[in-house]
Amino acid sequence: MESSKLKALKKKLKELIEKGYIRPSTFPWGALVLFVKKKDESMRLCIAYRQLNKVTIKKKYPLP
Repeated sequence: MESSKLKALKKKLKELIEKGYIRPSTFPWGALVLFVKKKDESMRLCIAYRQLNKVTIKKKYPLP
């Protein structure tokens, strides 16, 4: 990852932690973090959960 994107990622993660939207984890699995350029040239933080969903243990009973 480019250093400018890494700095932006660290800044965004710090902001989200301070707001209480996310929290640090010691779980051995994680999700891919991407930046996608928006029409106004700013960057949007996106998270791809496909790989994490593959290792998630599903409940074996139907939802009500």
